[in-house]
Amino acid sequence: MNTIIYVDNNATTMVAPEVFGAMQPFFSERYGNASSIHRFGGTVGHDLDEARARVAALLGARPEEIVFTSCGTESDNTAVIGVLRANPDKRHIITTKVEHPAIRSLCQVLAKEHYEVTEVPVNRQGELDVGLLADAIRPDTALITVMWANNETGVIFPVETIADIARANGVVFHTDAVQAVGKLPINLAESPIDLLSLSGHKLHAPKGIGALYVRRGTKLAPLLVGGHQEHGRRGGTENTASIVGLGKAAELAAAHLDDENARVRRLRDRLEKRIIQNTPDCFVNGHPEHRLPNTSNISFEYVEGEAILLMLDELGICASSGSACTSGSLEPSHVMRAMGVPFTAAHGSIRFSLSIYNTDEEIDFIAEHVPRIIKRLREISPFVRGGAKPGTVTYFPQDKARDAH
Repeated sequence: MNTIIYVDNNATTMVAPEVFGAMQPFFSERYGNASSIHRFGGTVGHDLDEARARVAALLGARPEEIVFTSCGTESDNTAVIGVLRANPDKRHIITTKVEHPAIRSLCQVLAKEHYEVTEVPVNRQGELDVGLLADAIRPDTALITVMWANNETGVIFPVETIADIARANGVVFHTDAVQAVGKLPINLAESPIDLLSLSGHKLHAPKGIGALYVRRGTKLAPLLVGGHQEHGRRGGTENTASIVGLGKAAELAAAHLDDENARVRRLRDRLEKRIIQNTPDCFVNGHPEHRLPNTSNISFEYVEGEAILLMLDELGICASSGSACTSGSLEPSHVMRAMGVPFTAAHGSIRFSLSIYNTDEEIDFIAEHVPRIIKRLREISPFVRGGAKPGTVTYFPQDKARDAH
């Protein structure tokens, strides 16, 4: 193949052609400010209303519950900091050990500002113990924030169950649903979730646009204070073109949900099966069923993920590493560590994240070359241990002793 094969969609997605087409007029023809009183700006305001309604429809929410932001990180920060500012007497936050840095790093900063943060662990399949989370709730707990689906493994958390627990204890619940929106059916009208974050560039909209769902009645102080935009919940002139693009992407995502959960899931399973069958000493990270339909994280023991990615890149295959290693660092990602993935495998974790634009031909090409790459790297690695037979390991073995060091 001479073209790029892109399987890094949990990092970002291509802008859908329909989204690009919907955005174009707002750079040259419909450039008015939606807040202006004149008709030229007013028509743009109607376009924003339509985009807001489309995002709300994807989530099963009311349009007035949607606040447009610049990205998922801003949505997360607005949710967390906004709840804390609205509840100054409560200084305890509950989250998990596998959150995206948009939440995890923020909580680390808040911990330095005299907030107390409880991180709930996960098991070896990346699943959360809901009982431990419930036990962590205290009278001063202001917020529980748990991602809907993990960005590295695709493991899905029972966020609606957790939201029920939070509500029963008078605690606000927020979910970072950046990876889940557009891949899983969501109906917030029938859910106890109070706050939900999403990011446009994860569902074929452009970078630089996101949204925050705020259930009606949820107390939330604004993060950005300025004009009256977004009903006073987020100041700043609206990013009209990108908001329209997000609205179109939401409409497309709703139409493609069945394809995402059928054809894309089939492609993912096919990729996993062929790689596992033809590569010894490798296993899939995360629960075999409770995962996003597009995400596969595979650990290859005794090889470095960076080397795998470089050899994949030479073939035009764009994937990503499950390891957050940087040059000179020996630390694997916090998700792999939290799951207890052994040191010999954590560094060799590769994430393949598919989209509706991937094809059978692309998946077969990847599945053909990955075993060859691993074999070649192990031939030159001083850490390889022999004796394993191809296809003997599928999901993380519960009965085999593996030290995480």
